[in-house]
Amino acid sequence: MSSSPAPSSPDPAAGGPVLVLGATGTQGGAVAHALLGAGVGVRALVRDPASARAAALADAGAELVRGDLTDEASLERAFADVGRVYAVTTPFGPDGAAAEVEQGAAIVRAAEAVGLDWLLLASVASAGRAPVPHFESKARIEAALRASDVPWTVIAPSYFYENVLGAARDAAASGELPLPLPSDVPLHQVALADLGGVVAAVLGRRDEHLGHRVEVAGDAPTPAEMAAAFGAHHVWTSLDEVRARSADLGAMYTFLTDPGYGIDVAAVRARYPEVEWTRFADWAAGVVGDGGAPGTGAGTTA
Repeated sequence: MSSSPAPSSPDPAAGGPVLVLGATGTQGGAVAHALLGAGVGVRALVRDPASARAAALADAGAELVRGDLTDEASLERAFADVGRVYAVTTPFGPDGAAAEVEQGAAIVRAAEAVGLDWLLLASVASAGRAPVPHFESKARIEAALRASDVPWTVIAPSYFYENVLGAARDAAASGELPLPLPSDVPLHQVALADLGGVVAAVLGRRDEHLGHRVEVAGDAPTPAEMAAAFGAHHVWTSLDEVRARSADLGAMYTFLTDPGYGIDVAAVRARYPEVEWTRFADWAAGVVGDGGAPGTGAGTTA
């Protein structure tokens, strides 16, 4: 990844609307709202246009398109009318990582079938080198995309700030922020809104990003620093407890303990000066000021 700032960027709105898959989910929704805020037209693929989340997207200016990641024909219809797609897959459904690989395969096949001009695939930082099931499933989708004829870019975020929203709410009452990581190990992470800003920036710089993978982190506080941002102290919870709840998340936190993502945060910030990068402490101050916020669940984990 280049660490040098980019020259003046073309308009990310050029090229027509962007179809966002997973737009009613946490990551896809954040990207859709960021693109709308940047003046980029958004079409949101939704299973149920009458749902509250779909209605919120429509109210924000998105055009709703009915479809499903398990229905390849619906993907082809949606892809046929756009040149650019931001695709989010999920391993957190009832069928887990195997279902995510099938989602990715359907997306790639649909993109090939219509001759899609550009597929931006949401993945995860360190996919392909971390023995974590939902990292490995994303690595398999990336491999299928690279083997296709579809012009592509991979957007690979690290851990999301929002993963600790529920714990942050509890920390305000208990004075403790539990995380299954040592207090002094930096955790590379990014605000969902900033991820959306990166996607908008990438859309404005097509030639630079075609055939490339972008790992994204906006800060790397330690758990002790994260807890302090909420006026609490860090409690190192047992990895065995996490593994008992989820083997996937247990494997992820084992990887994050050592070696971790290893992203050059300064280089990412320098490469995308268009993004109004948010430090974790500033994000946490907003959460505390709002009195805490409900947790967003495992589906936000990168």
